[in-house]
Amino acid sequence: MFDSPLSASAYEVLGVVATVGDEELRRAYRLQLRRTHPDTGGDTTVFVQVQRAWELVGTPELRAAYDRGHGFSEDEVAWDGWRAPAVRTDTRPRAKAYGEAGASRRRHYVAQVNAWAGSEVPDPYDPAFVRTIPRELRRILANALAEEDTARSVADLGMGFTAWHDVAVPGAPGSAGGLGGAGGAAGSAAPAPPDTLDHIVLGPSGLYGLMSADFGEIARFRGGEIIGSGAGPRAPITALVTQVRTVARAARVRFGGAILVLPDDDLAQATTPLGAIRGTTVVVARRSTLRTLLRSGVPGSRTIGGTELFDVRTRIQQSVRFA
Repeated sequence: MFDSPLSASAYEVLGVVATVGDEELRRAYRLQLRRTHPDTGGDTTVFVQVQRAWELVGTPELRAAYDRGHGFSEDEVAWDGWRAPAVRTDTRPRAKAYGEAGASRRRHYVAQVNAWAGSEVPDPYDPAFVRTIPRELRRILANALAEEDTARSVADLGMGFTAWHDVAVPGAPGSAGGLGGAGGAAGSAAPAPPDTLDHIVLGPSGLYGLMSADFGEIARFRGGEIIGSGAGPRAPITALVTQVRTVARAARVRFGGAILVLPDDDLAQATTPLGAIRGTTVVVARRSTLRTLLRSGVPGSRTIGGTELFDVRTRIQQSVRFA
């Protein structure tokens, strides 16, 4: 929760500034507990956030570590949480993967930040700097990180699965020749982001298109779509279904479903089935449940095996382009 670019800091949740003294911080924590406790009419979600915030800054040692890692301290610290995906150190068999998750969003984030600042920013991933930029720019970074987190979950599915990440949607605006890239208007300082299907995952349970997102708040639904300021300017479910259908036509394959993957804190329950939308079965899932969902398959989806699995993989591999 507190490591997302969209998250409130532990200090903001406790209602104090980062320079507050330890005793005043403790008093603020106790006050927030009373205000947010469900027994006194408070919000359970906020009550849990207050408790988690205190777990991060409740002692001088914890607070010093939090301040270094989240840009509230001038002490130098090697913290790469937002800069690049962690380097793989284990040797376990993993799903076969193509493309680079989050790559186009990271490029777009850096371009937009530089355009906003009016010059090249030395470190666009510095936590102290990220807190100063507009929320819409932080949203780009948050979604890039969400893509990378989903890719790590998919990789752990094992050798029976294949994944394609950051797939350019054929013919979509913002893709080079309709097949990828990050083109924008000539002379523009910050190119428009390419339209991408974040992940395609193929395995024995079926073929799925995935979108990764971070709303910074609990998702709310109306009429098969996610609503609220957290969802950003576009309708995510509509966009996901359109992307899946477009890629399916280009590759001449049939998807078993579409999955919107959210951080666990953004979804009130493990999975939220939305039914069939324009002929595509849609499920919204917490990231922690994704591997189980992909192994078992979206309810009602068609399994794929034998020569058909090979044929579908070949068709996608021949048609896919990356952003």
